[in-house]
Amino acid sequence: MRIGLDVRYLSHGLVGGIHTYLKNFIPALMDASAGHHIYLYADTKRPFELQPMPGHVTLRLLPYRHPGSSLYNDFFMWRQMARDNLDVTHFTASYGFGPAQSRTVITLQDEINILPLPEIIRGHAKNARTIAMMIYLHFCTRAALRRADALITVSEYSKRRITEHSSLAPEAIVVIPHACPHDIRRIDDGDELAEVRRRLGLTRPFIVAEAFKNPGVLVRAWKLLPCSLREAHEVIFFSRSASVLPVVHEAISAGYARLLVRPARRDLSALYSMACAFVFPSWIEGFGIPLLEAMTCGAPVIASDRGSIPEVVADAAMLIDAEDETALAHHLAHLLEQTPERERWRALGFARAAQFAWPKIAQQALSCYERMLAAESSHQ
Repeated sequence: MRIGLDVRYLSHGLVGGIHTYLKNFIPALMDASAGHHIYLYADTKRPFELQPMPGHVTLRLLPYRHPGSSLYNDFFMWRQMARDNLDVTHFTASYGFGPAQSRTVITLQDEINILPLPEIIRGHAKNARTIAMMIYLHFCTRAALRRADALITVSEYSKRRITEHSSLAPEAIVVIPHACPHDIRRIDDGDELAEVRRRLGLTRPFIVAEAFKNPGVLVRAWKLLPCSLREAHEVIFFSRSASVLPVVHEAISAGYARLLVRPARRDLSALYSMACAFVFPSWIEGFGIPLLEAMTCGAPVIASDRGSIPEVVADAAMLIDAEDETALAHHLAHLLEQTPERERWRALGFARAAQFAWPKIAQQALSCYERMLAAESSHQ
């Protein structure tokens, strides 16, 4: 097969879920596809992140001169793809428009882009740039899905939601999950962990939480814990941005929480590895990569029961309603007070995270491509 993939997230200096997905999926796909030819389509905005390329992989760098170049490439990348005579074109970031002779597959992480437009706008910041981007993504994604031959999403939950909000038949949607990113791993070395503790000023046992994933319920739950537990422990929030919800600053001002902005991945691994618990009471998740990160490193997980989370963690995490601070406080006290319970949940997390692997994910994607071509041949 001649397979083309839109990987511009790897030449834009971006962070976030799609970037993490591509940074791990593309190397695994290159390793798994030695019998095929892979074409990667990036642009020249930033240096491409994955080098060097194996012999069966060709990198095409599209011109990037100004922000309008991204819009141009969205709609005219197909010209270069057509010259490469692709059999399959995979758009990895929600939408894309491939050449007519190629079968098209799109990865859509969740249903957000295809929700009714008023609902999308209601859920985002009310500034002109954000609203314009949401409108653009909405119409591009819907148009791309109408033309796609297959769609890959990351969970059965996302598949159900996408089916509800699109005209795609369920059999056209393939569920291929994520795995833990390669740059997150369990750290057991005591000296390395002690160095991170010293450098970050960690003097008490702690729990870890994402600052943007419903921190309010954790703050409320913390106030319900016995005084002895609150005084002996602290909350470490981490975030990609210093602009977090006021409730996080409230917890910091009260003296029991800290905020780490864009911690190094090695430090994040150490935090997960040392944490008494990872708390993830997210309102909604299409998948939830931090869950696998925490379980891979051995942090016992308390998470909400919403979205795809129960599907991802199975029986390896304690689940609560996203707004139930009483249940969260109960589980936190249980973990903070009982070392054997922490070890039991660590073992369950290790076992669950090990079921997700990038080589397996790459093979599932190749199988999806092959089925599309086989279906085309059968109809000719």
